[in-house]
Amino acid sequence: MNIVDRFIAYATMETTSDPLSKSVPSTKSQLELAKVLEKELQEFGLQDVFLSEYGVVYGTLPSNVEGDFDTIGLIAHMDTSFDMSGKDVKPRIVKQYDGQPIILHEQLDITMDTKMFPNLKRYVGKDLIVTDGTTLLGADDKAGISIIMDLLQHYKENPDAKHPTLKIVFTPDEEIGHGADHVDVKMLQADYAYTLDGAEIDVISFENFNAASAKVEIQGNSIHPGSAKDKLINASKLAMEFHVALPLELDPAKTEGYEGFNHLTVLHGQSEEASMEYIIRNHDRQKFEQQKQDFYAVRDAMNETYGENTVKVHIEDSYYNMAELFQERMYIVDDVRLIMQEMGIPVHYEPIRGGTDGARLSYEGLLTPNLGTGGDNFHGKYEYLCIDDMKQMVEVLKNVMTSKVENV
Repeated sequence: MNIVDRFIAYATMETTSDPLSKSVPSTKSQLELAKVLEKELQEFGLQDVFLSEYGVVYGTLPSNVEGDFDTIGLIAHMDTSFDMSGKDVKPRIVKQYDGQPIILHEQLDITMDTKMFPNLKRYVGKDLIVTDGTTLLGADDKAGISIIMDLLQHYKENPDAKHPTLKIVFTPDEEIGHGADHVDVKMLQADYAYTLDGAEIDVISFENFNAASAKVEIQGNSIHPGSAKDKLINASKLAMEFHVALPLELDPAKTEGYEGFNHLTVLHGQSEEASMEYIIRNHDRQKFEQQKQDFYAVRDAMNETYGENTVKVHIEDSYYNMAELFQERMYIVDDVRLIMQEMGIPVHYEPIRGGTDGARLSYEGLLTPNLGTGGDNFHGKYEYLCIDDMKQMVEVLKNVMTSKVENV
């Protein structure tokens, strides 16, 4: 199977994760893809292939070169974001993109162009995979899975191609912050790893947000509006009041680069009760801690106005910035950078404005920078994937793995 057919097969499988679910993985649909990947790893001849009780898929490709080389992990996640439907995805290939507007859905008047998305200009002349405008695409992160699988297919078809021992891991629930929860780092026994879970392939990331999730619960007092004077406490109205009391400049629509944000992801409300869920992000640890304190400060102020326990705030840290962990082991990043530069790819480092399994794994002892896959506009109907770049990342990995066993 070629890489494009492989990606489309994965993309058409619905694997949306659910932040409200208590099960592991959060949705059964992810297990269907996990079973497919488990079978494919077995067909590629990997050893120790299994699907864990937590929905994590593992496999080992032993080194085919004598010597003591680093064991390297390759990681991607199976779930897609809950921000938009991932059901009934209908991928479409745009051959040799000409820079003109791409009509995603004519009847719904959904069009993607370079005015809204200037980054599209870099893909003129290349082949793209786009959506039909009614779902996300799933390049985040089925492109990463496809790249890893295509690499493994290459090794199966070319047994003399040199490589170190590779540890393959496919995780569920990355999009809801739980991708690395049940990865057994000690069992993996890798020296370090790379996540294939990014956008442009000329970007290598080893800095990420400090991340937390926040849940705000509001208890109102529902009274018939005809007799509500001095009695009604509308929980939905208080939810809006809470939100606008947070620093407005931390709206993600107003931030970029190293700037942090508070992102409202879920809102439910009636007069009696309301709840909100946020993700809190900042590269700077001190600013990150201040953002969490902002939530508590708004809670305290509102409780003083409306009564004790009207507003409750629960905050849980998800992961931290892994940049400081790489100071003494930058060769993990530099090895890839040098290979890419030799291939004519102008590499630059860029902080991840999102989450990655690598952040959690790095703090558990498995340093894991992130590599791009050729996708863009993730989590929405304008998501697309550059086929040429996805294929080129496979070539990058081939060269990196060869260098790992030839340049010791």
